[in-house]
Amino acid sequence: MAEKKPPASAPGDGAGAGQKVKKQIPLRLSASLYDALAAWAEDDFRSLNGQIEYLLTECVKKRGRNKPGDPAGK
Repeated sequence: MAEKKPPASAPGDGAGAGQKVKKQIPLRLSASLYDALAAWAEDDFRSLNGQIEYLLTECVKKRGRNKPGDPAGK
């Protein structure tokens, strides 16, 4: 009987050597919020996606909503 293998990760899904899979979500932003976040991301030398993830992670840490072992807890 053949051994079952986990599904292969898609390119760019964050599932590389030792990395956890990141969830993808659609996000709708107003044009003004998008522009403000894009400018902030550029100032911080991050991609827009990276900036949004950073800001959400910081918010979760400050609110104390992270679970032990979560990346937001770092």
